[in-house]
Amino acid sequence: VQLQASGGGLVQPGGSLRLSCAAPGDSLDYYTIAWFRKAPGKKREGVGCIESDDSRTMYAGSVKGRFTMSRDQAKTMVYLQMNNLNPVDSAVYYCNTQVRGESYWGQGTQVTVSS
Repeated sequence: VQLQASGGGLVQPGGSLRLSCAAPGDSLDYYTIAWFRKAPGKKREGVGCIESDDSRTMYAGSVKGRFTMSRDQAKTMVYLQMNNLNPVDSAVYYCNTQVRGESYWGQGTQVTVSS
C-alpha cells in the first residue's frame, strides 16, 4: 500500500487546514487509517484513526474536539480536518495503515502554525 499525505502548509493560530491521505490506484475503504505527527525534538504522536468497517473514529486527547477524520464518498481519500490550530500542532503529519502486520506510511506533510 502506497500512501500519500498532502494538504499541509502555514496557517495562523486559530486557523484550519485539511490534510488528505490517498493511495493512488487503490481504495482506502478496506483500510483502517491512522494519522500521526512528529515535531522536532518530540516523540511521534498518534493523532487519531478511522476504522475500515464502520468509519468509527478515535482521537488523541490533545486534538479531540478540534480535529475530525472522514472518508470521501468514493472511499479513495481520508481527510483530517484540523480546526483551531495552535503552535503546538506544528509537526510533520503522516498517514499510516497496517496490513497483515506490516506498517505503511505516507511521506508526510508539514503543518506549521505561526503568526
